[in-house]
Amino acid sequence: MIRLISDSSTLYSIEEGKALPCDITPLCVTINGKTYREFEEIDAETFLGLIKAGYIPSSSQPSMGELVELFEKYPDDEILVISMADGLSGTYQTAEAARQHTEHPERIHVVNSQTLCGPHRYLVDLAARLIRDGRQIEEILETLQNKIATSLSFLLPQDFSYLKRGGRCTPVAAAMGGLLKLQPIMIQAEEGRRLEKFGVGRSFDAAIKSVLGKLEEHVQNARVQISVSHAFSKDQADKILAKVKDRFPNAECVMYDLSCAFITQGGPRCIAIQSIEL
Repeated sequence: MIRLISDSSTLYSIEEGKALPCDITPLCVTINGKTYREFEEIDAETFLGLIKAGYIPSSSQPSMGELVELFEKYPDDEILVISMADGLSGTYQTAEAARQHTEHPERIHVVNSQTLCGPHRYLVDLAARLIRDGRQIEEILETLQNKIATSLSFLLPQDFSYLKRGGRCTPVAAAMGGLLKLQPIMIQAEEGRRLEKFGVGRSFDAAIKSVLGKLEEHVQNARVQISVSHAFSKDQADKILAKVKDRFPNAECVMYDLSCAFITQGGPRCIAIQSIEL
């Protein structure tokens, strides 16, 4: 039997993961001196309230001990772990280290999704479907790698201070961007390890137009899932999703609420636009 494990970069809670079935290990956030497992011990609304109260958050991956314990729960099964992008999080490296601490590491397969959020969730959904269909681990791994190579992710932050704290742009750029009301666009680098500057729109609409143009160039005629994920920016996300549906009538279009860990990285009101081939 193949057991599936992932983390809450999928925007799944532990309970939601059970329906796949997939064991979800929550990412953690620390704020006001306390550490919480997202979805399980704090929700995004409460988290946002603490941010508005002036507290600065940080995030971290599940512990190695938690993963070792989870691996040991299935001593006789093959285990497939699909982690959040290595470089954007330590979840992949932690899972690899935990694998080496098991008695039979060869039965555990750790996949670096090279992505997060919408495409990561799709990869986990796909793996769960392939497992239910009785596919062998080799075929599942090959299918996942083929899909991973097609993903593309953009981030539109609304608060420059989060980018500044995370080293995503210089203090001068942050100050100028906030002053001029420009809209920065970040794109995930090809190997998935970091976010790079894609461009700066003179307005939010101009930024969206630029992103959709790049998406169209990337997607071409492929059948894709395009996800729009947001941190308390539903009105803007709705408008973007409408534009996506108009521009990509054959795409599967979905919307998600971002979790605490991603609010920590991208800031309140940030929006992610992502695609992956179906």
